[in-house]
Amino acid sequence: MTADLLEADVIVVGAGPVGLLLAGELCRGGADVVVLEKRRAPSTESRASTLHARTMEILDVLGLLPDLGGPPVEPRGHFGGIPLDLTGPSTHPGQWKVPQTKTEGVLEEWAISLGADIRCGHELTSVTETGGPAEDGPDAGHVEAEAVGRDGVVLRLRARYLVACDGEDSAVRRLVGARFPGEDAGRELLRADVEGIDIPNRRFQRLEKGLAIAWRNPAGVTRVMVHEFGSVAQPRSGEAQFEEIAVVWKRVTGEDISGGTPLWVNSFGDASRQLDRYRHGRILFAGDAAHRQMPIGGQALNLGLQDAFNLGWKLALHLRGAAPAALLDTYHAERHAVGRRVLANIRAQALMLLGGPEVEPLRTVLGELIALEDVRAHLAGMISGLDVRYDVGGPAHPLLGLRLPETALLADGGETSTTRLLREGRGVLLDLRGAADDPLPGADGWADRVDVRAALPKQGGALEGVGAVLLRPDGHVAWAGSGDAGLREALERWFGPSG
Repeated sequence: MTADLLEADVIVVGAGPVGLLLAGELCRGGADVVVLEKRRAPSTESRASTLHARTMEILDVLGLLPDLGGPPVEPRGHFGGIPLDLTGPSTHPGQWKVPQTKTEGVLEEWAISLGADIRCGHELTSVTETGGPAEDGPDAGHVEAEAVGRDGVVLRLRARYLVACDGEDSAVRRLVGARFPGEDAGRELLRADVEGIDIPNRRFQRLEKGLAIAWRNPAGVTRVMVHEFGSVAQPRSGEAQFEEIAVVWKRVTGEDISGGTPLWVNSFGDASRQLDRYRHGRILFAGDAAHRQMPIGGQALNLGLQDAFNLGWKLALHLRGAAPAALLDTYHAERHAVGRRVLANIRAQALMLLGGPEVEPLRTVLGELIALEDVRAHLAGMISGLDVRYDVGGPAHPLLGLRLPETALLADGGETSTTRLLREGRGVLLDLRGAADDPLPGADGWADRVDVRAALPKQGGALEGVGAVLLRPDGHVAWAGSGDAGLREALERWFGPSG
């Protein structure tokens, strides 16, 4: 049986955190969004539980931090199991511990409140791009898709774009034949959440026979992770079994956890893959559908959420007809480069974590280097996402391409901040010249996409001595200067032709 045709601006495939954040961002930008999810209900498995500083800043811009309920924060993270202070120039430094079920719940409620149509129990079976290329305009062609519902009814859909956020085993990637080069897993970590065991907490403890990690949460559930040195990842037809984990745990630690009750069991390897292209015409990829990596230190989830935040405002702006399809190419250019760098640091960490005695000299040297502040700050910025710098073009400036840390501002006789100004989901042109009576020339034609605000920084900070700065909706600096040279070009590049 086939249902009637459902039409939308965008089909998002996958209702995990990445798909939900993207759906909400698109709805916030005025798009009509349908989300397809093959699960019949939200997951009860708390997989990724770490949110880094840049992701917390994004959730702050979206106004969602209160809904997380004040999660605990740990200022220290690690690099390959070596402790690393994650302090950095952010209002939310460190690792924020939020169960993935909580993150998904908050993002789902937010996306639905903005109008996202979420269809659970629908598995994608076909994707076809038809009509004219996206470069001919958002209405020139479309994507057609079919999904089978839990009742066997085939749901037909048509949209101007489709975004795959359906994880490392992406159905969209398979259906369109997208190239996903890289390496399969050679080693793996076994993981389980277990009730009813009492073992010491271990933070990346390297023992004679392997790596052991354990910590007990306030509810009395202990998460264990273990790797036996020299073991090789084997192809699996399903998830790992608890009995296997208990056997390996005893060989590595000498402790017997077989009497515990497993709540969740899985394994993850050190596979490393990345799509050649994040954009295939009207089909785009984000999160684990675009890149596969070992989930070390929470970077995989954070990388995906930041993909979605980069893409959302660009696609929404294009769908409104305000910006050309070329803006979507900047999504690939910016996020593919970031993904490549993250995958490289994860491969290095995997080697240091899962390698046997042969990696000990490397760990010793890196431990000494991390004690140097410049090295610590470099690694902390990379892991937290705070050091991302995009190639945005335009006249050179120290701030260009970086995300602007939250800055307190004096404007209209009161106080505000860059974070509050960005909550409208629009670009922001800050005129910081103080006594200047004349408005910045050349910005009038973008009033429907860019807010112009005269303000002064409450304290100098990053904006010390800057005459004006143009922020993209994601908070990255698209232009900065003391006059207006290059401003019009930056507005056209990031917000389309003047209206």
